[in-house]
Amino acid sequence: MNAEYVLTLSCPDRPGVVAAVSGLLAGRGCNITESQQFGDQTAKRFFMRVQFTAALPQEELARAFEELVPELGLDFKLRDMSVKPRVLILVSKFGHCLNDLLYRVRSGLLDIEIVAVASNHPDLRPLTQSYGIDYHHLPVTPATRQRQEAEILALVEHYHIELVVLARYMQVLSAELCEKLAGRAINIHHSFLPSFKGAKPYHQAHDRGVKLIGATAHYVTSDLDEGPIIEQEVARVTHSHSPDDLVAIGRDLECVALARAVRWHAEQRVLLDGHKTIVFPR
Repeated sequence: MNAEYVLTLSCPDRPGVVAAVSGLLAGRGCNITESQQFGDQTAKRFFMRVQFTAALPQEELARAFEELVPELGLDFKLRDMSVKPRVLILVSKFGHCLNDLLYRVRSGLLDIEIVAVASNHPDLRPLTQSYGIDYHHLPVTPATRQRQEAEILALVEHYHIELVVLARYMQVLSAELCEKLAGRAINIHHSFLPSFKGAKPYHQAHDRGVKLIGATAHYVTSDLDEGPIIEQEVARVTHSHSPDDLVAIGRDLECVALARAVRWHAEQRVLLDGHKTIVFPR
């Protein structure tokens, strides 16, 4: 029975990359089912995502692509799509994004495995455990932050986590933790930043009479809420919307943007290009 794989790669932009990749796959009896590519003319780099079926084991295919590395300068990843990414969710008291992700996974709309949830508050334990998922209460204070982050990393190692999702986790991660989770931690925030910082951003937006609100899902970096953007979602609002209306609309936008970013990451549709991303949506 054939397995389904996804190959993602980047390399210096030059002629012949597509031909080399497709030729290698064809020569081994693989069938390409989806292929997308992009050449960044500013960075002079080429990005490609290829989904294909093959009767060969992953290790043999990986060795074949290793042979192209010296010639093309490839940086590549090969993933067996039957293996679901293992996910740890970090959350505080707001449960809308967590609830949405749990529902999407149970409904088969999101092909990941949420293996644990950790929070600096105990509030969302009943919701998490109703899905049969481990919940870890990791309280934190300025004095205990280093120890608490060590506990988060211990969970990442214990559960063999591939992706950490900050589903409205209202704590700033240290630069050290951001570095250790680089490229495998996704955060969600309202798109008003940096225009409306601090408490009650939607109330601030209402006071200023905004006409458009939104949410941004991005990779976590040490620059607060300024990591490479994966997805954004927006909605128009008017003077008739109250601050509470904006909060409700904003929470829906956060759920949609975060779920889409997590799905694209899980499907290997997001490639890092410096401080930005290349996204190959379906």
